[in-house]
Amino acid sequence: MKILTLEDFDTSKKTVFLRVDMNCPIEPDTSKIIEFSRIEEACESINALKESKVVVASHQGRVGRYDYIDMHQHAEILSRLLNRRVEFVEDVIGPEARKMIKNMNDGEILLLDNLRFCAEENYEYSFSEAANTVMVKRLADYFDVCVLDCFPSAHRAHPSIVGFSHKLPALAGKIVAREVNTLDEILTISKSPFVVVLGGAKVSDRLEAIDTLVSSGRADKVLLTGLISLVFLKALGQLKNLDQDDSQVEKAKKLLTKYPNIIEVPLDYAINNNGERKEKDVKELEKEDKALDIGHKTIKHYSKIINSAGTVFMSGPAGAFEKEDYAYGTKELLDVIASSFCTSIISGGHLNAALHRYKLAEKIDHISTAGGALVLYLAGKRLPMLESLKEAAARINKSC
Repeated sequence: MKILTLEDFDTSKKTVFLRVDMNCPIEPDTSKIIEFSRIEEACESINALKESKVVVASHQGRVGRYDYIDMHQHAEILSRLLNRRVEFVEDVIGPEARKMIKNMNDGEILLLDNLRFCAEENYEYSFSEAANTVMVKRLADYFDVCVLDCFPSAHRAHPSIVGFSHKLPALAGKIVAREVNTLDEILTISKSPFVVVLGGAKVSDRLEAIDTLVSSGRADKVLLTGLISLVFLKALGQLKNLDQDDSQVEKAKKLLTKYPNIIEVPLDYAINNNGERKEKDVKELEKEDKALDIGHKTIKHYSKIINSAGTVFMSGPAGAFEKEDYAYGTKELLDVIASSFCTSIISGGHLNAALHRYKLAEKIDHISTAGGALVLYLAGKRLPMLESLKEAAARINKSC
């Protein structure tokens, strides 16, 4: 079933609920936004809705984490990028938010506060249950149309994603429409072997991604970097002295048994040695050593595998790439992918920033800020956001 886009519906002079994903990396000590590619992405649909009253909504962080903050910085950055005034309300579903929405004029933009400040937004529901939440019941009547442009959150069945779209005409925003079209084209022509390169700090998400991608046939080889690689090395018994979460190590052991000869781990790492980068083989690492990047031997080994790939998907940096001395692994892997003959897909805000820093973005077939949602889409799984858009399209077509 075809989903409807902004080109299929006249949104002028309408009040639009625009669900984006401006969940940005946050500096733990200062609570400042350190990378805002997702805010830049949100600008495209907002600019396409210039004749509408646009109520922008997003979440930021998770409850209890350092990145669980309000949206005032997002409003300032968004206003600067758009070169337009963006009103911000420290409210989501309360009287102040509803009053400001009701009093909006055409062409105005209002950003609601962090959606996850509402308890309901931290849980997943069926479409009908989501439409019956307090959030949707309080706000839906203020809107004429719902626009979903939050592909990084497409795998979540939260009220803001599947609730409004169950009650209102729902359209795919600019980023979602392009992401889906591009990925479908790439997957149609993608060639094997399919190599997946996983790094970053979200170990539990990576464990799930490995199982999902390999079991669906979307990964013939998995090359590990970052924190996830340490978990697998301990599972292999090669890092006995390094502390890692035991439950994650057990999951890694099961994956190694379930998928023999598919998962590759680093041969060496770079550590901080009195303020300087020093590379050590895995077997030489001591308990006090903190792995900050992959080393030259690993890069050489992984590069051979990448150069023989038909399709490469990379998600997450190989190390602490924000520090110049430990950006080498990330830069080299991206450079190899960009210069190879493979079909390339790069995922995540950090790698997006790295590609632009190293001037490699134009050499990549597809760049996405999505993480978990992209993994599931590549694996052929159904995403609640896309299913809700299909349902909305069917509903509109039936009424015509």
